[in-house]
Amino acid sequence: MSAGGNPDRLLALCAEAVERMGLDLSGRVVVTEAATGAYAVTPLLAAMAGAVEVRALSKDSRYGSAQDAEDAIIRLATRAGVRVRFSRVKDAALFDGADVVTNSGHLRPLDAETISWLRPGSAISLMYEPWELRPGEVDLDACHAGGIPVAGPNEHHPAIGVFAYSGVMAVKQLLDAGVPVLGSRVLLLCDNVFASDIEQGITALGGQVTTAASLDGAPSGRLDAVIVALSPGPEPVLDSVAVKRIREEHPGAVLIQFWGDIERDDQAVWPPSAPDPGHMGILPSAVGADPIVALQTGGLKVGELLTRGGPVTEAEEALLLRVEPR
Repeated sequence: MSAGGNPDRLLALCAEAVERMGLDLSGRVVVTEAATGAYAVTPLLAAMAGAVEVRALSKDSRYGSAQDAEDAIIRLATRAGVRVRFSRVKDAALFDGADVVTNSGHLRPLDAETISWLRPGSAISLMYEPWELRPGEVDLDACHAGGIPVAGPNEHHPAIGVFAYSGVMAVKQLLDAGVPVLGSRVLLLCDNVFASDIEQGITALGGQVTTAASLDGAPSGRLDAVIVALSPGPEPVLDSVAVKRIREEHPGAVLIQFWGDIERDDQAVWPPSAPDPGHMGILPSAVGADPIVALQTGGLKVGELLTRGGPVTEAEEALLLRVEPR
């Protein structure tokens, strides 16, 4: 089995996404990462969309070695009839002549030094919506000073539709934590755009959901699970006092970290291993390659539009969310 599952299905998803979004990177040099799992599709998508050259930075990570990533991408690229050039060094040569640069994990941080290697007219795609940008990932001041436009994909756009998977992801977390969803009573702590999709995902399978922005809006009585999907900040969204309150007021409820940092101490929280600060407790790839293919294609479409050198239609503009100079 290849990165992201069945290789034929994965490449079919890629081809469909490129066609659906009209992704055309002809004449462009794309710099991205060589990642493992479903995220291996990013350089493939760029190559399938006609990029003149695709450069992918490989690194060892907790998800797999640089060699693992390269081998998986080579196998897929061979099937697709495209080529990807790999590098294991992040330096000026990697970015020389680049048109589109993705804000992908191995390339971060895109700091002032990295931005100085880019030529005016090149562009950075955040690969997610701008409100998700974490401190230190992209030096926006350096980008604006250097004439490097920055934008992210509109994940709610029907052609991308990544947020629709939020409910599926929450359901998977519930199932993995031993909560069957059907007939389950769930408190969703949420203060952001994830709320409606998570609610729909759970109620579609017969779960009962109460949504509140804080514990003060929690219902009384027994709960099967408390899903935390609160916007991260400098401090945990649930400190030890809040966690203790949940344990006391809703004994037996499974505490699930979807998004937002939790002060765990010795308390049991799902998933058992805490994600990095500000990161989600479940990746979209946990429910299949489909959302990743859609998101990465949308992110590359942003790069195409930012480097077109010509007018962008109103319909195309709806696909991207620009980061304006501060």
